[in-house]
Amino acid sequence: MHTLTAIELRDKFINGELTALEITDFFLNRIAELDPKIGAFLKVFPEKARQKAQALDAKKAAGQPLGKLAAIPIALKDNIHLKGELSTCASKFLTNYIAPFNATVSDLLEKEDAIIVGKTNMDEFAMGSSTENSALQKTYNPWNLNCTPGGSSGGSAAAVAARMVPLALGSDTGGSIRQPASFCGIIGFKPTYGRVSRYGLVAYGSSLDQIGPFGTNTADTALLMEVIGKHCEKDATSIPGQQEDYLNKLRQDLKGLKIGVPWQFLEELQEESKEKFFQAIEILKSLGAFVVDIDLSILKYSIAVYYILATAEASTNLARFDGIRYGERSKGALTLDEVYELSKEEGFGPEVKRRILLGTYVLSAGYKDAFYKKAQKVRSLMIQKYKEAFKICDLIAMPTSPFTTFEVDSKKDPLQMYLEDIYTISINLAGLPAVSVPSGFSKDNKPFGLQIIGPQCKDSDVLAACYAYEKATQFAKTLPPVGA
Repeated sequence: MHTLTAIELRDKFINGELTALEITDFFLNRIAELDPKIGAFLKVFPEKARQKAQALDAKKAAGQPLGKLAAIPIALKDNIHLKGELSTCASKFLTNYIAPFNATVSDLLEKEDAIIVGKTNMDEFAMGSSTENSALQKTYNPWNLNCTPGGSSGGSAAAVAARMVPLALGSDTGGSIRQPASFCGIIGFKPTYGRVSRYGLVAYGSSLDQIGPFGTNTADTALLMEVIGKHCEKDATSIPGQQEDYLNKLRQDLKGLKIGVPWQFLEELQEESKEKFFQAIEILKSLGAFVVDIDLSILKYSIAVYYILATAEASTNLARFDGIRYGERSKGALTLDEVYELSKEEGFGPEVKRRILLGTYVLSAGYKDAFYKKAQKVRSLMIQKYKEAFKICDLIAMPTSPFTTFEVDSKKDPLQMYLEDIYTISINLAGLPAVSVPSGFSKDNKPFGLQIIGPQCKDSDVLAACYAYEKATQFAKTLPPVGA
């Protein structure tokens, strides 16, 4: 059953070949078997999932209409609220926080009869590129259990890669869906900023955060986008207007499509990554696309700009976690000042503290003009450069990451870790849609990802190109050693 797509599972349920309870039991048993090795889930909801499955079976027996995601098991990253369940953000600080309401995406999933089976591990407060910054547990890559699944949505990516669930949701602030998708050999889609509601997502960088789907194939990912890609009045940044028809726009060729490649920006790609990227470009050409050179050399500043703006926003967003309004209060605190200081000292991990300190510094008097305002100006220039590029091309292709997955605890230098996101960060800064699709394997059988980027609100075009590439290569059909 784990080799079936989400759409196939749903259709077998609707046609009466499988019950919702059979599907749910199969995946819950698979989680129980595989997750002790992988560590993708922080919490699994077996009773709640089985109750939902039984209700679905009764709904079907009564002849009532069924939702688009009927009987499909789905996992949520643990910074997305599910009413009555913990939202820990993989932090010691929130191990006592039970969500009092549903995120908009959680509501949409439940209305379309999805079965939410659990919450997945992540880098603490979504700050990291390897899921090693989780304060609660380690997560390992199903392709190599010595390696990281990427981050910050590493738990969701690993769960889908090992086929413990057909679909999962993550959040992407600087590459946190696409990079783990690349490391785990699956599809990871970051929608246009505002396409999916952020209501009920614990904020890291509010002008950058975006919820998006993981899937084993593009069609499943498109189906999930049809459900969650809707306007939400509770989110002031939500895009108004009609949702896109993702599934009907998928296509098998790219005839006449112009794909831009920023060759100058990609000069320092390591040899094996460069080889896989060139092969991917040749496949896009064979599907009928034209490749044009574009100038995005300004993107070399993207990491510096991101780590000024994102940390500034994080410093503001995380100020609420003080041991009084939210979070675990320090047991050793005797005075109000000690409650504030000790709760944060004991609750936040080292990477979160590092980013709060940096963000507070760049917003402080005397430095705001020198750093924060200048970074905003460069961000505006990047947005303008992308607009100019899209005047001569329809889509842009880049590698998702300069590297494949790496061993757990092998990167000790934070700056070296930040470079993992060199090809993904600018897309968040510009609010663009982008997808990572498997593009081959290294000599030691680790996945590579190709990133396809579109103009704002052209999400369906991005997924259509992803679908054509996926069908031409079949890399996405290869199962990892753990869970094959």
